[in-house]
Amino acid sequence: MPQKREKLIAVIGGSEPSAEEARLAEEVGRELARRGATLVCGGLSGVMEAACRGAASEGGLTIGILPGNSPDDANPYVRIAIVSGVGYARNIAVVKSARAVIAIGGSYGTLTEIAYALQSQIPVIGLKTWAIIRNGQTDDSIIVAENPARAVEIALSSV
Repeated sequence: MPQKREKLIAVIGGSEPSAEEARLAEEVGRELARRGATLVCGGLSGVMEAACRGAASEGGLTIGILPGNSPDDANPYVRIAIVSGVGYARNIAVVKSARAVIAIGGSYGTLTEIAYALQSQIPVIGLKTWAIIRNGQTDDSIIVAENPARAVEIALSSV
């Protein structure tokens, strides 16, 4: 009999978030853990660390796919550290591992992850993150959530 797969939800965002973005990320992590989802991220600092901290505080499983060569680079809340050694090309693995992606704030690295997810038809839910304008028109590909609980609810309804 086939095994049931974990509900992996990616949380992406910048390594230097604002205080509000860090707070949102931590609450997203808590919500994911409360609802039995596994959090996957880039495993480093900022939004990634805040989300992992939130998930860990609720006993959730956290996976960090690291850009470098050492598992010691992971933030202290990553339970499973996956060393990729491929630099930021690991962004592809982060989003493609997930059933949905929650983007919080972020810089250009976050934008690449959003693009990889959308290109792969993986739902992206945004909290204070990028907006896309194509040919002068707003592109609604990123589903805007008003708060962390709603972001998680949308993400889990996508799996």
